[in-house]
Amino acid sequence: MSSLTKWVFGGVFVLVLLVGGWYAVSNWRNQAELEPILLESVKKAETKKLSPETKVIGRSVEGRPISATTYGEGKTQLAFIGGIHGGYEWNSVLLAYQFMDYLKTNPAVIPDNLKVTVIPSANPDGVYKVIGKEGRFALADVPTTGDQAPGRFNARTVDLNRNFDCQWQPKSMWRGSSVDGGSAPFSEPEAVAIRDFVLTNKPSAVVSWHSQAGAVYASKCEGDILPETLAIMKAYAQASGYPAVKSFDAYDVTGDAEGWLASIGIPALTVELKTHQTIEWTENLAGVKALFKYYGL
Repeated sequence: MSSLTKWVFGGVFVLVLLVGGWYAVSNWRNQAELEPILLESVKKAETKKLSPETKVIGRSVEGRPISATTYGEGKTQLAFIGGIHGGYEWNSVLLAYQFMDYLKTNPAVIPDNLKVTVIPSANPDGVYKVIGKEGRFALADVPTTGDQAPGRFNARTVDLNRNFDCQWQPKSMWRGSSVDGGSAPFSEPEAVAIRDFVLTNKPSAVVSWHSQAGAVYASKCEGDILPETLAIMKAYAQASGYPAVKSFDAYDVTGDAEGWLASIGIPALTVELKTHQTIEWTENLAGVKALFKYYGL
């Protein structure tokens, strides 16, 4: 190899080293500059997932807010409703609040494709009748004496779970007594709040917590029970240990929320706690996780 050739090859080699070194340094600098930006983006994404979003979806007859809090960012939405029968079923409200606390501290339990909305107190005026406290309350706030039955109804003494548009009647039944179903379907602002939330968000399934029949009930309005409703009833019941019951037949019910949901094609469950005094957290968390598994990817 001639001296000239050696010089050319040597020059090319040095040039390659210089270019490679410049690229490595430039790439390192770009990565160093981008790393804080990427970390901040990840941090913001994680913070967003950890931070639930609360919206007021309506107000009661007496003006108390009805709120809905959403966790997760998936496209498939599940909704859980407590307290439609107010202070008479205050344990369903406390169950919903405990569920909200659990989701806030355990966001990873929600599958990535899901988002979960909780409406903890659908009848705040009925809660106030019994608890005498605005907003969130604790077990210690619940009176141990007195008749809590009036808290079942809203401030116009309407049974909200008789005010939905499924075989609605102005008078319906609760056990052996006649109850007010309102002047028309959705005559009550609390029922309107739930209706508008559902029609806006179109959840894939809805669970309503009640007490005290101790079972998981499927829903229907007219016709057959939706196959998916039967599937999620079975999943929740098997996980929780509550009996699965296809239809409530202790007495005739008209205008119920779950029936209305079924009428618009949304699977809905009524989960009845065993008593009016306990939230049965372990059982219901197991039932909820079964639904997460059913709908999660």
